[in-house]
Amino acid sequence: MGRLFGTDGIRGVANEDLTASLAFDLGRALGHFTDGQGRSVVVGRDTRRSGEMLTAALAAGLTSVGTDVVDLGVVTTPCLAHAAASGEHVAGVMISASHNEAEDNGLKVVSGGRKIDDEAEERLEHLIFQAESLPGPRNGGLGRIRRDPRAVAAYRDHLQAVAGDALAGLRIGLDCANGSAASIAPSLFADLGAQLQVIGAEPDGSNINRELGSTHPSALADLVRERGLDLGLAFDGDADRLIAVGERGDIVDGDGILGICALARLAAGTLPNGVLVVSVMSNGGLERAVHDAGGRVVRTPVGDRHVLEAMERSGAMLGGEQSGHIIFREVANTGDGLLTAIQLIRTLRDTGGGSLSDLAAAVPRLPQVVINSAVRHKDQWQIDPEFAAAVTRADAQLAGRGRILVRASGTEPLLRIMVEGDTEDEIAAIARDLGELAAQRLN
Repeated sequence: MGRLFGTDGIRGVANEDLTASLAFDLGRALGHFTDGQGRSVVVGRDTRRSGEMLTAALAAGLTSVGTDVVDLGVVTTPCLAHAAASGEHVAGVMISASHNEAEDNGLKVVSGGRKIDDEAEERLEHLIFQAESLPGPRNGGLGRIRRDPRAVAAYRDHLQAVAGDALAGLRIGLDCANGSAASIAPSLFADLGAQLQVIGAEPDGSNINRELGSTHPSALADLVRERGLDLGLAFDGDADRLIAVGERGDIVDGDGILGICALARLAAGTLPNGVLVVSVMSNGGLERAVHDAGGRVVRTPVGDRHVLEAMERSGAMLGGEQSGHIIFREVANTGDGLLTAIQLIRTLRDTGGGSLSDLAAAVPRLPQVVINSAVRHKDQWQIDPEFAAAVTRADAQLAGRGRILVRASGTEPLLRIMVEGDTEDEIAAIARDLGELAAQRLN
């Protein structure tokens, strides 16, 4: 059997790849791994219909080895991480496939408010494969399942404390992607004084991320333009990402948000060590802007866990990804779409009330094309001689005027091909040719 854990936990098609029995085995393995008998694991889920099934199976596995379960119900991943970091629980599990379609689901294990590392995943995976043989207590020692509304209230209080009065009076469009954000964002932002227009807040178990949210922000852009709003905020299914929309309907992705926040902090002298941490996918224009402003950029492999580790090594307090996973380490150790929205708006206020569109325009972009090529053998691109040679030729063609990044998706059967350079037509042709060759060679 292949490795269960990818770049963002265990993920697959619910009830096919990701079954109730696998969730049960994870529960038994996690309770044993954390020495959790008589202690508790906190569990949350997004709005997918399969989340109820997987929660029940996971809870059964945990309680069967004597570990209590605190079920938060539908919450955002950052809320789950905040609860797991409280010190009251040995671990947390979020049941979500993030921005993926409704048919998928995932199991993400966190400890101390952050994703477990590779070594812990390997040890946990080993236990999953022998879950049936792990010991368990009789009736008197079984775990219990309970709800605890205090955890969600504490997370909400945390966001309110960070926000202060920054949102008061703003006209904001919210796109909750029919996901976890619908359970908290509209009421929270209204309590913070914003005037809201909300879409994507009617989850039915199957419509999460469907033509809405951070991966499909065009509907929000239309809403912002048509209603004359100050800005728009689009979350993904579990609300750990944010994509913003300026008042003119322009899309501001993670690079734009990072650029706005980093440049403001550099100007104010509040960006520790002058360091911004980004992944290899972030646009070269962002790096140039930060460098020109007197800062420096540290790049990491794709994945917010890699970003956080690099932030800790470099002493950085701001880092993230183009996808909208952004970490403000002075207040959280994980990407949080709601927190990012609050920090972005605070930055807008602190810079004199400039518009989001104007500040985003100050972060230059090099032309960049990303193609997702559906392939069965995504991990073999480097050893396929014809495809590897084509990448080398294309890199030589750019001759230092740009860069090519090819990587296998950690969550889907895709090869992601990013080409960046000075000329849109040239990089589009390179990306298209490499995508077509990948489809021929790697299927």
